[in-house]
Amino acid sequence: MKLMKPRIAYIFPGQGSQTPGMGRELAQDSPAAAEVFAAIDDALGFSLSEIMFGDDAAALMPTQIQQPAIFAHSMAAFAALRSRHRDGPQMLAGHSLGEYAAVCASGALELCEAACLVRTRGELMGKAAEEVGGAMAAVLGMTNEEVEALVQEASSAGVLAIANYNTPGQVVISGEAEAVARARELARERSKKVIPLKVSGAFHSPLMAPAAEALRPHLEAADLCKAMVPVVSNVDAVSRWDAEGIRQGLIAQVTQSVRWEDSVRCMIALGVEAFIELGPGSVLSKMIPRIEDGVPAFSVGTLAEVYAVLELLG
Repeated sequence: MKLMKPRIAYIFPGQGSQTPGMGRELAQDSPAAAEVFAAIDDALGFSLSEIMFGDDAAALMPTQIQQPAIFAHSMAAFAALRSRHRDGPQMLAGHSLGEYAAVCASGALELCEAACLVRTRGELMGKAAEEVGGAMAAVLGMTNEEVEALVQEASSAGVLAIANYNTPGQVVISGEAEAVARARELARERSKKVIPLKVSGAFHSPLMAPAAEALRPHLEAADLCKAMVPVVSNVDAVSRWDAEGIRQGLIAQVTQSVRWEDSVRCMIALGVEAFIELGPGSVLSKMIPRIEDGVPAFSVGTLAEVYAVLELLG
């Protein structure tokens, strides 16, 4: 069944979507994708693609590698799709790190400069994680309001915040390990599940303030321009075209919540009828029906998936 030219949003995944061999098949099959990988390798001054295309999962784990690797795969998938489907999206968004890919795809930020910013972001967030530690956990089966109350109560044990409002019934908390542990205890008392996440630090929490402040001058110096396609910001789920608004959103998102559920609802309210996730994995495309039932979502990380989506789009 073909979709009759729906209004489409391209969405881009965040940290944790990496996998050994990521992007290898895409680079082999798509000249447009291969050009993206080569350009990013050159901009970064080392062969990121060699690490990505290899089979060593541990080599992809450091934040300063993981973030640019996911960005590179996302932009390569975007290039492969655009080389065969010129219509493009009506809206863009990305989850945390993925917002950089969305901004780049919007035309507001040049590819190589974006890759260098992502590399710097990963280094600074990794450094902050090493220095202050912290933990993250997914809270399942509770409303946003219930999780907010849980966080407030558990904050007696230390710094704690909501990192991601992902879908109804799935919210991620982030902060000092003692506070996350206290939240788990309180959730168990309510017969709710809290699953610890395998992360190196308390991302999207006040503990990332040193990284946000260190990243600020890099983003303020970045050559951002007006977007050609609107980008929905993580921090407030607002659709933006202006360079300064996009810039401030990228600075703020390091310490503030990713409002993904609200972002998806914003795009749907503005007329988006289908979503295409570009990059490794399918985390975001699987979230879409949990947020709004009946809205189609597809993941594109290989050339075969590009062709499959093009067949549906006609």
